[in-house]
Amino acid sequence: MTAKLTEAARGVYIIAATPFTDDGALDLQSVDTLTDFYLGCGVHGFTLLGMMGEAHKLTAEESIDVVKRVIGRAGGRQVIVGVSHAGIENVRRLAHEVMIAGAAGVMVAPPPGLKGDDGIYNYYAQVFAALGSDVPVVYQDYPQATGVYLPAPVFERLVDDFRQLVMLKHEDAPGLAKLSRIREGEKKPGRRRVSILVGNGGLYYPQELRRGADGAMTGFAWPEMLVEVYDLFAAGKAEEAEDLFDIYLPLVRHEVQPGIGLGLRKEVLFRRGAIASPKQRAPGSSLTAADRTELDSLIARLERRLVAAGRGRKAAAE
Repeated sequence: MTAKLTEAARGVYIIAATPFTDDGALDLQSVDTLTDFYLGCGVHGFTLLGMMGEAHKLTAEESIDVVKRVIGRAGGRQVIVGVSHAGIENVRRLAHEVMIAGAAGVMVAPPPGLKGDDGIYNYYAQVFAALGSDVPVVYQDYPQATGVYLPAPVFERLVDDFRQLVMLKHEDAPGLAKLSRIREGEKKPGRRRVSILVGNGGLYYPQELRRGADGAMTGFAWPEMLVEVYDLFAAGKAEEAEDLFDIYLPLVRHEVQPGIGLGLRKEVLFRRGAIASPKQRAPGSSLTAADRTELDSLIARLERRLVAAGRGRKAAAE
């Protein structure tokens, strides 16, 4: 049983892919190898059943199977589980099941169509009441997908009123100003400082760390870069961290393409031996021959640049 998630969470909580076989069945053996791969990359924690995890394509039983499998293999690393749903009873039920299974906390996104500051506040007030004060909660702020914009003052109000809100998963874009606004607001007497982990594929990662982010919560297929950049920033070596990030930036950018981003990530994880198949459960995107050729070229360029920087290692396979 790992400790529960708190405001002190730091580092890289990888958004884990969900592996399927070529015929679309859940592949629990690949859940094991993928978990081992992420651990080998040095991640500090896991986030399961997120948007990248194809959670909406899993049955309730499959969701719990994935959560239990990763928790049992995560070596004590904290595991956060996405439990988002328009129905609060569904949020409550899954949240309590995963906490019983050993999760450190849960992540909740606002349901699409939620309107206004009071609408956001009242929805989360109901979620917190349903979950109870002993379940730590991450607010998933991804307006590009949900259509719900979270103003900084509304988040601050939630932080002030509900102590079980311990983290912001920050994916607003452009969102640097909001991140700075929240960190500045935490200087007010009596206000808690909560953990902020950032997403968007890591696209703005160094700048977000400079503005006060505590790490990353994203699914980039080279997690070791996310970890090393975090470690360098934590050691006060921000320029070295940015130099390393720059080497990977073409693939960071390439992976966040709408429509095929998940397909690219799973293809890379497959090539790196982390999963047995890059298959997405239907409906899902598929890569063309041209897509794979582009990926070949970008990986080759990455490997050349790593060698040139004195960081020679195979990027495509370990």
